[in-house]
Parts: sequence; C-alpha cells; structure tokens
Amino acid sequence: MCRFLAYSGEPEFLSDLVCAPTHSLVHQSLHAAEAKTETNGDGFGIGWYGERPEPGLYRDVSPAWSDENLVNLCRQVRARTFFAHVRAATGTVTSRANCHPFVHGRHMFMHNGQIGGYHRIKRRLEALIPDALYDGRRGTTDSEAIFLLALANGLEDDPIGAMAETLMTVRGLMRGAGIGEPLRFTALLTDGEWLTAYRWACDGRPPSLYYRQSETGLVVVSEPIDGSREGWRVVPKGGTLRARRGEITLAEGPEALPEMIAA
Repeated sequence: MCRFLAYSGEPEFLSDLVCAPTHSLVHQSLHAAEAKTETNGDGFGIGWYGERPEPGLYRDVSPAWSDENLVNLCRQVRARTFFAHVRAATGTVTSRANCHPFVHGRHMFMHNGQIGGYHRIKRRLEALIPDALYDGRRGTTDSEAIFLLALANGLEDDPIGAMAETLMTVRGLMRGAGIGEPLRFTALLTDGEWLTAYRWACDGRPPSLYYRQSETGLVVVSEPIDGSREGWRVVPKGGTLRARRGEITLAEGPEALPEMIAA
C-alpha cells in the first residue's frame, strides 16, 4: 500500500507539509506507521496547481527519502492545491509512468489500495476505456485504469456517481473471473477547485484516511504527518469527503454501491 497527502487552501510551500513535519510524507516513505509495509520506496510524485488550469507534475522512481530534487523543488513551489504520493507497488512494475498522481487535463488523481487479482481482469478492464482516453494511458497500474474509466463515466460532472459506477463495473469483472481478493479504494481527486476523498472497500477494510482543517486550509493524509492524532479527524469507512474553499461535506458511500460501504 502507498501513502499520500493532499492540500487545498491558502498558498503553501509544499515543503511545509511534504518534507518538514516530524512524520512527513518523506519520512513515511521509509517509516510508515499505518500501512501494510513500513517502506514505500517504489517511487513518488507531486502535482500542484499554479498559474495554469492544468497541474504541474514531477514523478520519479527513486525513493522519496533519497531524492534531493524532490526536497529542493518542494522548497521552491508554493501552491493553493497540491498532491503528494509515495508508492509501494502491488504487482505492477516500478516505473515513472506508474507513479502517482495521474493527470488528465485539469484533473489529478491518486490512489491507495488495489484491485484484487488485477492481472486476471486487466485486459478486459482496459478494453472498456474509450480510445480517446486510452491514448493518454502511460502506465500499467490498476489505479490509472480506474481513473480513465471513471472519466469516461462522467467523473468531471459527478465524482461520486461516476466512481461508484466504475467500481461496480470492476467488481463485476472480478466476480466473473472468480476473484475472491478484495477491492480497496482510498483515493483523492481534484480539478484544482473541488477536492474529493474516497474511503471505500468491498470488505469493509479500506486503507486509513484522515483530514484536518485550519484557518488557512485543508490537509488530507493517509496518516497524521505530525506523529499525533490530536486535531485529526478520520474519514469514516465507506465515506466520501468533498471540499471547496473551506467548506467540507462528509457523506456515506453511494447507495448504488452497497457492497463498497463498510458495515
């Protein structure tokens, strides 16, 4: 499993959240506390919104803890919305194209979790992605495939409904292939204005997700970055967080996807 962080609010230097805290994302890349594996060294990525509607993106396969370019870039970039992700691969190769976040137009997406038995449904899942979107597929991960199919299902206009439809389709493919492993989906999506955080799983065991809101902005993380849970709130299992300009809405998972809601 991976670790990630998202921020939305007043412009902030990336280093203040990604690198500087006691249990920062860079620290978690080597010493994660709430993940299956302590080390998340299969690459990293950061994405941020500056003066253009499309986000900037920097990804690499080196471990986050040893990349001086990451630290230097985070010290110089200041943004109102940004994502950061450290990867622990779950069956696909370690390559730059497989590092999160993934970008299409103004949308940015990252995922912590996995499609159980993905290799058994990969070809059929990819066949559902329209050519216009599939042409932009650069990697081989289940995460990128989910993102592209969700875009085809109307993610831009309905982030919750489109993602629910997408995961129902994935579950159908899994059942057809006789896959008993779970689909776990803790993920973040943004268009630079709206931020959507999902914490879903078919077995009621989605990866961890926390958030904290201050006067200056909202931080959403896989695990608290200051080494303490004080001030952090848990996104409930089966829950979805939607935020824009300081306003936060927490909702249960979509009624159309009951098996993705934790009991």
